[in-house]
Amino acid sequence: MGHGVPELVLELNGRTWTLDPSRSYTLGRDPQGDLVIDDARVSWRHATISWGGRSWVIEDHGSTNGTFVQGQRIHQMEIGPGSAVHLGNATDGPRLNLAAAGTPAQQQVPHQQQVPQAAQQAAHHGLHQEMTHQAPPQHQAPQHQAPYKAPQQHAPQQQGWQQPPQHQAPPQVPHQQAGPQGASPMHGDRSPTTFHELNLGRVMRIGRALENELVVSDLQVSRLHAEFHATPDGRFQIRDLGSHNGTYVNGQPIAKGGTVLIGPNDIVGVGHSTFRIVGNQLEEFVDTGEVSFSARHLTVTVDGGKQILKDVTFGVPEKSLIGVIGPSGSGKSTLLKALTGYRPADQGDVLYDNRSLYKQFAELRQRIGLVPQDDILHKELTVQKALRYAAKLRFPGDTAEAEREARIGEVLRELKLDIHKEKKVTSLSGGQRKRVSVALELLTKPSLIFLDEPTSGLDPGMDRDVMQLLRGLADDGRTVLVVTHSVAELGLCDKLLVMAPGGSVAYFGPPDEALNFFGYSTWADVFSAFENYRDYDWAGRWKGSQHYQMYAAEIDAVAAQPVQMPQQAQQAMTRPPKPQGWGSQLWTLIRRYTSVIASDKGFLALMVILPAVIGSVSVVIPADFGLAPPKPPSRFNGDAGIIMLILAVGMCFSGAANSVRELIKERVIYERERATGLSRSAYLMSKVIVLGVITAFQGVILCVIGFAIRELPAEGLIMPPAVELCLVVIALGLTSMMVGLVISALVKTAEKTMPLLVMFAIVQVVFTGILFKVYGSPGLEQFAWLMPSRWAIAGAGTTLDLAHLMAPWDPKNPTDLDPLWEHSAGQWGLNVGVLLFMTAVLGILVARLLRRHEPEVMRK
Repeated sequence: MGHGVPELVLELNGRTWTLDPSRSYTLGRDPQGDLVIDDARVSWRHATISWGGRSWVIEDHGSTNGTFVQGQRIHQMEIGPGSAVHLGNATDGPRLNLAAAGTPAQQQVPHQQQVPQAAQQAAHHGLHQEMTHQAPPQHQAPQHQAPYKAPQQHAPQQQGWQQPPQHQAPPQVPHQQAGPQGASPMHGDRSPTTFHELNLGRVMRIGRALENELVVSDLQVSRLHAEFHATPDGRFQIRDLGSHNGTYVNGQPIAKGGTVLIGPNDIVGVGHSTFRIVGNQLEEFVDTGEVSFSARHLTVTVDGGKQILKDVTFGVPEKSLIGVIGPSGSGKSTLLKALTGYRPADQGDVLYDNRSLYKQFAELRQRIGLVPQDDILHKELTVQKALRYAAKLRFPGDTAEAEREARIGEVLRELKLDIHKEKKVTSLSGGQRKRVSVALELLTKPSLIFLDEPTSGLDPGMDRDVMQLLRGLADDGRTVLVVTHSVAELGLCDKLLVMAPGGSVAYFGPPDEALNFFGYSTWADVFSAFENYRDYDWAGRWKGSQHYQMYAAEIDAVAAQPVQMPQQAQQAMTRPPKPQGWGSQLWTLIRRYTSVIASDKGFLALMVILPAVIGSVSVVIPADFGLAPPKPPSRFNGDAGIIMLILAVGMCFSGAANSVRELIKERVIYERERATGLSRSAYLMSKVIVLGVITAFQGVILCVIGFAIRELPAEGLIMPPAVELCLVVIALGLTSMMVGLVISALVKTAEKTMPLLVMFAIVQVVFTGILFKVYGSPGLEQFAWLMPSRWAIAGAGTTLDLAHLMAPWDPKNPTDLDPLWEHSAGQWGLNVGVLLFMTAVLGILVARLLRRHEPEVMRK
């Protein structure tokens, strides 16, 4: 021990400790810590006290309830004899009184001059530190005007734009090493929820069913999920029992039925629980929402090297509500995608309970809920039915209906939606619809909930109701982050993140201090300053401020350290398993889509009226000029081709119209469900099956009306001619339906679908081969092969023998016939086969286009 370095005496509830400057001391509930404080408000590893070289320093380790000096929460500060520190609560939390060795600990509040300078300023001014507004450097803002108003009476005064205050001790990086008993950094300072004894000769099964040795009452867990067992050499293994949502080791899913060796540093994830082996004990950590969350140096770069998100770092404790605001172009949506793993940042990381979200997305995605700006539900369904289908898709396949209904009831009651459960979503108010979207996400009990513009388009009353709802969700044990344009209810948030133009952080801290920080009285003035001085270094101003030192410096320092994870977790993002089998998902999706269509009476009516009208139009052509060959002396029947042209183009329009809006209107729903494990192929196949049945039904209506009064050939090539013609029309409708799905997957807005639909129908008219000669023209003939109507008319032409029924294009050469109209069974089969082949190819194209609207980890 150095000469003259004083020992420090701590006193708490009659107990005293004498601290030696040669070592550091840990405070918390951990029985293996140096200063054990048995109080529920104190974290497992709450803080550290050590000699900092010139004075004693207390450092909070991201504790749940905080460390306080003179009523102000601190992260790190100098302390000394005469100081008093409260743990867990600023007023009545356990109080540590400090004194020099040989001096009784002071029981009263220490005198102002005994407190370090930073604490004095905090006591005098609260968190509103007085800072002087100086004009920014001339090269950063226009020379004729500073970007800020003159300070108001209570506006903050800045002590310098770029350099942090010199009087404050530099932040130190908290220890990242494992704590006592090899505690893993995976779980922050949380203590294990439960301990389980592991016997070498016994298998311990984990699951939802009561017959398991370790019962986990979590609907994300299968009835028989996994099992621990020992190897002959005394090591332990985890074996998956064919679980639906997967078993994870260090965030990576193991194969269904697979076995993995695990050691004391490995983390096993099952639903919302994680397990770690310590000796012969199995420690269980249940995620009840009390987890920390932080972003570390997130940077997103787009094509051309432009950064749209720049070095964003912030951290929040559990059970808090975080608001994110900023002008257009400040990267709020990009930040949200980076925080949820939808679009991982190019640099940096996101930590969930000190675990990398990007590297362990497969497991941690189950703990995250996301409510996009647009509603993630089908408005044609009732509230209860919409939640039932969502629960069916998200919960494991072995979840009983009673279990799902019970969870749905819990969520409806929690959000006060039980009185609206039988109402259609479309009949609810904007605020109530947003509640239903939140309810859908709460089904799986996420610990983190992200919301993108939940109050957009709502009146001030509904805005307040939604924000109060989010405040309640946070108070109930969740961390909620909301991106919003509304500033009316920001006071309900615990912390506010203000993004500056260009995607950098302009402020992070309590919302009631933000306006003083910027030096304005209204947010409109702040946003105007952002717009007028877009090139100003807002991030530099933030990092040079006292607020940064108080609320973000320690987070930034910690973020500079690498996250320690077992080697097996150091992998790229892994594709999550699907909670449901492919067939089960397909059946659920078909039922849901059928329910949506059945609830839309207007669509049902249009589905019948459209083909009936088109079929009736073809009947306008006189029956005397039908499809049968005319009686002598006339040899040709030109109206036969025109009738088939009308029917074919009508079927093209009907088939494409059925599907052209189906993907774009559900895009937000698909994006969210895909992130929760929805199968892309099952989703697409459900559309194809349901729309295919509708299209086939329309084809039958079209043919019945169009051919009912026509005299058809006596015999067909393979089947009765009416059947052959109807199959051709249906095949054309299916191909056109797939073209509609391609359009729906391509466009960005529903308004763009109708012009493309009209263009598609008109193009089909031109290249049927009825209006002019198509074959025998190099380039034109090959291009016409890409048109579904060309092959459909050819299929009908083989049955009707249009090559001889219609007049030849060249009267001087009657043998110059369209080769696709050859009156043979083989040619009919080829024409129909090409239509079906085009349908399959278009289906593959739609599947590829759907990948663009998925989280990157799902694009496989």
